[in-house]
Amino acid sequence: MTTSSFSQNALIQVENQVDPDPKTGPATGRRKVKRRTWQTLVWLVALILITAVVLYPLVWLLFSTFKPNGEFGSNMGLLPNSPTIDNYIKVLEGIAGVPLWKFFANSLLIAVVSVIGTVVSSAMAAYAFGRIQFKGLGILFAAMIGTLLLPFHVVIIPQYILFNNLGLVDTFWPLLIPKFLATEAFFVFLLVQFIRQMPRDMDEAARIDGAGHVRIFWAIIIPLIKPALITCAIFSFIWAWNDFLGPLLYLTSPENYPLPIALRLYNDQSSSSDFGATVTASFLALLPVLIFFLVFQRFLVDGVATQGLKG
Repeated sequence: MTTSSFSQNALIQVENQVDPDPKTGPATGRRKVKRRTWQTLVWLVALILITAVVLYPLVWLLFSTFKPNGEFGSNMGLLPNSPTIDNYIKVLEGIAGVPLWKFFANSLLIAVVSVIGTVVSSAMAAYAFGRIQFKGLGILFAAMIGTLLLPFHVVIIPQYILFNNLGLVDTFWPLLIPKFLATEAFFVFLLVQFIRQMPRDMDEAARIDGAGHVRIFWAIIIPLIKPALITCAIFSFIWAWNDFLGPLLYLTSPENYPLPIALRLYNDQSSSSDFGATVTASFLALLPVLIFFLVFQRFLVDGVATQGLKG
């Protein structure tokens, strides 16, 4: 076949592709476009409906903060009949002689210190399990994983007796000391998986340069497991902020109450409950967690996405 005939055939093929058969080409293309458009619309409507179902409780909570206390029980709709801001005024004034900012400060203190203690202690324990070879490593690691199956309620009484004998009841110490002892086995296990995926060549190179375990841990391991550390920090903050049982056991003075316990003060079984103030305080307590999650959600996604990667 000559060069000219080859060029003509190629040109004919290009023309056929650019200008397809008017009986089948354009109709098939339109059908594909229409089919893809309908599929996109169906998925869009489905996602909007799912999002509306998921966000409806939050939206209802927001609008309910503007309902008078008398509308609760009679008006279960989304919008209040007589909007008011009295609930916010009442909540901002506080309860039991304690202002609202004090409850926020207590919750913030417990949550921030819990994050620091959990992240630091879990990272150190994970480095020991993932990088240091010692006798009984497998037994200790299995025992640590076994604590995930141990309910918190099993150790409530021994812990309370211990902290009561130490005179630490009605203080924040019973809530904070365990965080610095790597008692959160879930976070330790998560960090161990990250550390074990890293090649040991970096450790060996650092040892040749004279680095010990402390230098390797802070200079090499910590920067590489940053996504996992941020993931642990997010969950630890949310769990500590929303914790109800721990503060209920160890805190007895209203001035030491965090927000979850302060919400209980608005509902007294011996008298009428202030539902408007309860809903408003619940919404205000939810805002820090929501903002914290929105700010750090990309780090959470990075931590989950890189969990299966190997160095």
